[in-house]
Amino acid sequence: MKPNHRKGYAGYLEVQLFDSSQGIGYPMTVMYPTDQPEQEERLGPYLLGLARDAELSEGELPLVLISHGTGGSPLVYRTLARHLARNGFIVGMPEHPHNNRNDNSLEGTIQNLANRPRHLRLAIDWFFEQETFRRRIQTHAVSVIGHSLGGYTALAVAGGLPTSFPQESADGQSRSIEVVSDDRVSALVLLAPATVWFRADDALRAVHAPILMLDAEKDPYTPSFHAQLVMKGVADPSKVRYRTVDNAGHFSFLSPFPPSMKSPSFLPSQDPPGFDRDSFHEWLNDEVLSFLR
Repeated sequence: MKPNHRKGYAGYLEVQLFDSSQGIGYPMTVMYPTDQPEQEERLGPYLLGLARDAELSEGELPLVLISHGTGGSPLVYRTLARHLARNGFIVGMPEHPHNNRNDNSLEGTIQNLANRPRHLRLAIDWFFEQETFRRRIQTHAVSVIGHSLGGYTALAVAGGLPTSFPQESADGQSRSIEVVSDDRVSALVLLAPATVWFRADDALRAVHAPILMLDAEKDPYTPSFHAQLVMKGVADPSKVRYRTVDNAGHFSFLSPFPPSMKSPSFLPSQDPPGFDRDSFHEWLNDEVLSFLR
């Protein structure tokens, strides 16, 4: 995946996707390279330099999708998305229906675990069906970045075979979760991934994509054994670039919040004492870009 676009500006637009199996629509934020200068725009509660509805730059471009964590928002990965867009990537950030900050009604259910990979496949389909994007996207150059439950989602869409826990079904039974993989996905970035649904011995044997995996030293939600399930489960562990980020917490992978949103009562804004999220994200942006290139 080698974008042929010089570092420039990031355009963005908002689109609506449709899941016919559920009869619901859901939003996706799209960022992409453009030659139009950026201006300060409001994305939800955030201000960010972007070129709204700008024209897509010329060239053959790789596609990246970002899958947010449970009860989260795609906008908390906005600075990483913009960095990739400025460097020649098209980035799609869908909001997973019924598992986001505004509506988290399916959290902890087998239905949510089955839905999430489908949301990503539908997002990929959208890009390959839209005239503006489909003629520019590199074939089989689709990457997925997943944080927390987004890491589960990325592994499932790349060939993982998940199994539910008893409490996730109304009848209290564990069962194989019906997901359909997408062979257009060629690389994964897993950030503090939640992986316990891939505990069966052969659950990740069909995942052959190269993986960049980062977890956090001080993460009470997805501690290191989640990453070890990936290292022990994939067909070729040598294709996994794995690192634990010193002194980081589970939410350290989220874009830095503006000062007005930082509060001990708002856990996503908090890091372990002494951790510098701003500096870390400068490194993270370059690390992810380097891997995807």
